[in-house]
Amino acid sequence: MSSSFFTSARWRAWGVWVLPLLLLVLAALRPLALPDEGRYAEVGRWMALSGDWLTPRLDGIPFFHKPPLLYWFEAAAMTVLGASPWVARLVVILHASLMLGLMAVCTRHIAGADVARRAAWMFGSSLAFLIGGQYVNHDMMVATWMGVAIWCFARALMHDAGVHAGWARWGFVACALGVLSKGLIGLLLPGFVLFVWVAYTWQWRKILALPWVSGLLLFALIALPWFVMAAREYPDMLAYMFGKHQFGRYTATTFNNARPWWFYIMAVTVLLFPWIFFAMADGVQRLRSWGRPSPADDNAALGALCWIWVLAILGFFSIPNSKLIGYALPVMPPLALIAAVWWQRRMTMQGWAPRAFVSAVSVALVIAAAAQWVAGRYTMQHSSADVAAALACQVAPTDVVAVVDEYPYDLPFYAQLQQPLEVIQDWDTLRHTAGDNWRRELFEGADFDVRAAQSLMPLARLDRLKKEPHAWVLVPNTSATLNAQQHDGFVPVLVGQAWTLYRSAAMDVKALSSLVCGGTPKND
Repeated sequence: MSSSFFTSARWRAWGVWVLPLLLLVLAALRPLALPDEGRYAEVGRWMALSGDWLTPRLDGIPFFHKPPLLYWFEAAAMTVLGASPWVARLVVILHASLMLGLMAVCTRHIAGADVARRAAWMFGSSLAFLIGGQYVNHDMMVATWMGVAIWCFARALMHDAGVHAGWARWGFVACALGVLSKGLIGLLLPGFVLFVWVAYTWQWRKILALPWVSGLLLFALIALPWFVMAAREYPDMLAYMFGKHQFGRYTATTFNNARPWWFYIMAVTVLLFPWIFFAMADGVQRLRSWGRPSPADDNAALGALCWIWVLAILGFFSIPNSKLIGYALPVMPPLALIAAVWWQRRMTMQGWAPRAFVSAVSVALVIAAAAQWVAGRYTMQHSSADVAAALACQVAPTDVVAVVDEYPYDLPFYAQLQQPLEVIQDWDTLRHTAGDNWRRELFEGADFDVRAAQSLMPLARLDRLKKEPHAWVLVPNTSATLNAQQHDGFVPVLVGQAWTLYRSAAMDVKALSSLVCGGTPKND
């Protein structure tokens, strides 16, 4: 098609909605990334399989690092559509699409249709949307609900006829869903952004007019019941989730992902390339004109909200030693809007601007496709999908499946296992030496449930498994436990890209040979 089609009024109006469809397609083309996607997809699958919607579980062990909203949505989707990576990602895709759609709707109301469409194209063509919007973890969910809360309260406070109670109540609902997505930041960060914005724009009287009674009641009815019920079942859960995994991770220096203070400058540049440079141009312009009279600006309150939104959240997440790129997702909508406003003011009068915009969108889409391809190739080098396929063809529901030395987060999901893995380690030693890793995840979770803790086995378990007629063992290809020494009692079944699958020598080979996978009898 000619470039004139992509710059036509009809395409500008409706073409942006191709981007969520592209996101759906991309989500079907990539294996589960490790460790996050394997971990969080499996927690949702296990919830659907077990029917226990109260307790998130990893390998059958309580997993209270995060609240359960992601897992609830995943379990519901998998109950209806089946367990697949695409279905697990559908939850995140819908949240990313909500983030895009609400940004467009609110921007259209405040700044006009042209700015709204341009901001939607900028955000929707970025890595933040096309990659972050399909990555299974809690970051896009909490970013979405934080954004919904900020937009709703802003719409309520910017209403011409006084405070709009309906928008404000939706803001309280969004804060509740944010808390259920990832904890206290779902409430504290939108509140922090709005507090600074209200102070800057001097709207204190409107704060008093918000529907506090009905809003707080809605918040409590949505956010609190799960925490109350889970705390009754597991009395130490709240201290573990909020004390260790929220306050502790924010203040301590012993957790993973230590990054320098400027990490989020790099993160937003990557996630919103190339549009971030237009937002930066707006920031430079504002700094240069600081303290000087400026011409009347109909969108001054909106511009202030966006920059406060960006600086408050990035400043908050820059303080702790541990930093993750997903923590920058909440600031993508305001940065895209800032970039769109700058383009609208500075570029639209140029005759070549429409073609330049189409070219920039094309570059962004090519970068997203390339990132998708690279991520998929990298993931397959570490995935257990190949051995999971072989295992799924041969394993019976009551067979023992054990892992040694590492934990294959994606294996239970790909193999659709019906029982927890037995995880064989020197657990007594690891309780004193393990760092911030999967081993600590499992033994700390096992402290909440003695019965579930039975899946954590000592190294002596390997000797007993040799005599089991229905036992499978997986080890990483680099393992010294089985691969680099004589493995009497175990027979190799498949050496995959990253993992090796063994069966016990006592297993009935005749029974195995009658099983068919992909039309081919399985054998050694």
